[in-house]
Amino acid sequence: MQRQINRRARLSATLRYSLLAGIGLLMVYPLIWMIGASFKTNAEMFSSPSFWPKEPTLQGYIDGWKTSTPYTFGHFFLNSLWIIIPKVIGTAVSCTLVAYGFARFEFPGKRILFATVIATLLLPNVVTRIPQYLLFRDIGWLDSFLPLWVPSALAGDAFFVFMVVQFLRAIPRDMEEAARVDGANSLQTLIYIVVPLLAPAIISVCLFQFMWTMNDFLGPLIYISSVEKYPVSLALKLSIDTTEAFAWNQILAMSVLTLIPSLTVFFLAQKYFIEGISTGGVKG
Repeated sequence: MQRQINRRARLSATLRYSLLAGIGLLMVYPLIWMIGASFKTNAEMFSSPSFWPKEPTLQGYIDGWKTSTPYTFGHFFLNSLWIIIPKVIGTAVSCTLVAYGFARFEFPGKRILFATVIATLLLPNVVTRIPQYLLFRDIGWLDSFLPLWVPSALAGDAFFVFMVVQFLRAIPRDMEEAARVDGANSLQTLIYIVVPLLAPAIISVCLFQFMWTMNDFLGPLIYISSVEKYPVSLALKLSIDTTEAFAWNQILAMSVLTLIPSLTVFFLAQKYFIEGISTGGVKG
């Protein structure tokens, strides 16, 4: 009897894992095909659905890196980093400060302000695009990175504020109260006590912001008009617009290179990312 139960359990586990493996392969296959197609010629790319190239070539990477502009693709990578790094740092600092204020202090209008912040989560970004554009135009910030930096530095991403607040609500206040008894002020308590405990949530915020900014196309398209300031998202679109006959192997090759930073950062910070999401979502 016990053998039959064990046999059924093994069979059930085998079927489950086989089904999960099949579904996982089906979902990952487009990415695998894109990587394989980046080593193909244009002719072979549309003649065979297989991801493995018959005659692998690096020509797509070589030509794609040169681009059709006076700048190499590395220049556009540097532009992306020049947008991402200040934006990630500004988001982490500002959202931590704002979330700490909402989670640990009582002040007049707190509930109304927090409800307003949460209400912006329900507001589509498209609705605010025109007012933001007019504001930044009047300030004189068009064709610069400031419209992409400043809102994040002022805790303009309500989702991250909400996520850090939820994480803070799961952290006991005992250590903070002990620090205040020892003479620490609110800022010292935040820096030396709260921030180390918030590390998983902050890493999750930075990871989300990194990936979203790396993939952002509409923001740079609206505010940046000089080709020399384009990030990789606009550089890829520029490659499609340059000729009538698209060199898809070059476009896919540069797309693969564009994915590498996001995938690398995600896998390096995966442990903290999962911890930050699960703790903030379950205990909050």
